[in-house]
Amino acid sequence: MLFRIINIVFPIFLIVITGFIYGRKHQPEMTAANKMNMEVFLPALIFSALAGKSFALAENLPAIIGCIVITVGSGLLGWMSARLLGYNPKTLIPPVMFNNVGNMGLPLMLLTFGEKALGIAIVLMLVMTIMQFALTPWIISGRSPVSTVWREPFMIASALGIIVSLTGISVWQPILSACKIVGDISLGLMIFSLGVRLASTQLNSWAIGITGAILTPVTGLIMAWLFCQSVSLPSFTQDVLFIFGALPPAVSNFIFAERYNQEPDKVASIVIIGNVFSILFIPLALALRL
Repeated sequence: MLFRIINIVFPIFLIVITGFIYGRKHQPEMTAANKMNMEVFLPALIFSALAGKSFALAENLPAIIGCIVITVGSGLLGWMSARLLGYNPKTLIPPVMFNNVGNMGLPLMLLTFGEKALGIAIVLMLVMTIMQFALTPWIISGRSPVSTVWREPFMIASALGIIVSLTGISVWQPILSACKIVGDISLGLMIFSLGVRLASTQLNSWAIGITGAILTPVTGLIMAWLFCQSVSLPSFTQDVLFIFGALPPAVSNFIFAERYNQEPDKVASIVIIGNVFSILFIPLALALRL
């Protein structure tokens, strides 16, 4: 069991550490690479997964509901914790709610469960992304520009993939193969860019950083356990939701905090320490479910 967990998590952390070291040494400009990832590579990955036979919308509905429950429930627990500990809820709640299902969750689920997990992992990432774009601005500023999400390339690719899947349209195999080849670039680039981003972010607030780093996986695991106890789910779906709940805070939380000037240094500390602490929490979740 120990060797299986190591085989799952070690490649991810090795790539993150490589990106971190490279980022410290060279300070690369990742804007163009990340833009291509969001506008080309990731949409290609999403379309190839959703349009392929590995995806079925009805089968993933429990996971979608579970994702929403875990996210919202974690936010409520984060709000109570912020009030109890004296932190600004606008600073603490988003990192506790929105975890790193993109950079870390997708490759982690693929390494754990194989190709069969790609469809459900992408669905969780889509649900999480839509909720983050809709709720984070509302939590911080009281406004929610959710209409802009639907113009993002990954959302267009998602819509096309779901339409193909539900209607049974046959896509020419070379097109799907090309999408998969291009899409495979996305996963490695996401993990590497996470390391580069962490290398360029300052760590200034240890107390709230450690608090958020612990709260994010703990609240996620609590909500995942409660949901799985309340609803009859296949074992595979429960496993995926537990791993989803154990993920660290998403790097995008720092981007939102910076955009809305909501104590970005503190959010950066939560993100950095949270991703470091994932070395403990992800193997714990894997040990509990495998």
